[in-house]
This record gives sequence, C-alpha cells and structure tokens, in this order.
Amino acid sequence: MILERNKQAAAFEPHSGPAGPLALYQQVKKYILDRIQAGKWPPGTRIPSENQLVKTLGVSRMTANRALRELSAEGYLVRMHGVGTFVQEHKPVMTFLEVKSIAAEIKAWGGRHSCEIHLLSEEKATGIVAASMGLAPGQPVFHSTIVHKDRNQPVQLSDRYVNPAVAPDYLAQDFSRITPNEYLVKVAPIQETEHVIDAVLPDRSAQKLLDISGNEPCLLLNRRTWSFGQVATKARLLYPGSRYRIGSRFRAPLQVDPL
Repeated sequence: MILERNKQAAAFEPHSGPAGPLALYQQVKKYILDRIQAGKWPPGTRIPSENQLVKTLGVSRMTANRALRELSAEGYLVRMHGVGTFVQEHKPVMTFLEVKSIAAEIKAWGGRHSCEIHLLSEEKATGIVAASMGLAPGQPVFHSTIVHKDRNQPVQLSDRYVNPAVAPDYLAQDFSRITPNEYLVKVAPIQETEHVIDAVLPDRSAQKLLDISGNEPCLLLNRRTWSFGQVATKARLLYPGSRYRIGSRFRAPLQVDPL
C-alpha cells in the first residue's frame, strides 16, 4: 500500500493503464516523469535518491531502484556513482522502419504537437523530382513545406512532393488539424517504402525554419512511398541532431525446423 507521507507524496496515487492498475515501480516512474515533463525537474537537476524516494513515497528500496534503473536505461536519467541521479537531456527516438505521423510520434513520448505551414502549392515537376517520382517534366505535382514542433520547439522540417494522381485533394486539407502522413495513409495506403538517411549540416533556409545554427548536425531522412502501383510521395525530412534520434527494433519471424 502506498503511504502518503507529505505534500509531495500526495501527488503519488494509484494510477491505471489500459491493462489495469500500474505496478508500484511504474507509479514511481510516472511520479518522476510527471515532474520532468512539467519542467519541475529540468535537465541537469539532481533528483531524490533511492532512500529519499523510499521515505517520501512509502515504497520498498527494490521498487525505487527498479524505477530509477529503467528510467536511466530509457534515457531520462543518468546515474553517477557516489554523486547522485540527474535528469538527462532526453532526445526522443523516431522509429525508422515504420511510417508514422510525426504528431503520433510526439504524443507517444509525451510531447505536444503543433506545426507551421510554410508552403502548400501546385508546381511543375522538374529535374530530380520528376525523375524520382516517375513523372514527365512539366507534369503537375503538389509541394508542401511544414515545420513540426514539440512544445513549440522545431523537431522536423518536412519538405514533401505528392503525386496528384493518388491524392488529388491534398492541397485542400487543413494540415494544422491533420498531418500530411495521416491524410495520405487514408487516401493512398502505402504498398512500398524506401528510406535513405544522411548526416548533413543545415542550409540557411533550414537554419531559419528549425531555429538552429549552421553547425548543428542534422539527420536527413529521404523517403519515397508507393501506392496504387506508382510513386505517391517523395519527402525530405530534416531533424536537428540534438533534438532527435532515429532507431528501430525488429523481431524476426519465427522459424520452424522442418520435420
């Protein structure tokens, strides 16, 4: 049973998730994460020790230790032997193999999504855009440039070309309410995806849009998607390296030995 020892502990109450009541160590994790995400414990802050958490929250040392270990493994905390436990500068991890909405990614790590639309127009396909999308030079193509933010901090610059044949109403959408990815998945289900990642420095336009300096290392994800047997989109997704990481986890299909 959780004991409410003082005013701090008053905020530490049983919580439930989709699968039912959270285990005690998960409640301790939530207690800590809530304070980090609310800005009460900013990066660099030394948080209460295991012993202090035990006394404040009325949990066992094993429970407090597991919560701190898992938060450290997840990149929220850094533990320094003999010194203490500190809030780490946390960079969210974007899944690589999956094609997800940036709004969903931000929500998943506890952020708050917003965006700025800088371009939404119809253009004539030329050069590499026409060639990579299988369009004849001069054919119409839709073009959007959007900066996606987490709590007003830019985390992605999306420069996307869309084939009008697969999403004819693309330009009519309100992308402040639905992301391009969310809309496109509905009208043009993805049949195939190509990802290529480069490490780059931002040009002046990207520096201004992402509010970063010219020597900020960035991750550039070049993505093409296919739908209805043709190239549907070509996108350049630029992420400031200090604010984002890219990773994935893959489970191989179970192989059964032949009899």
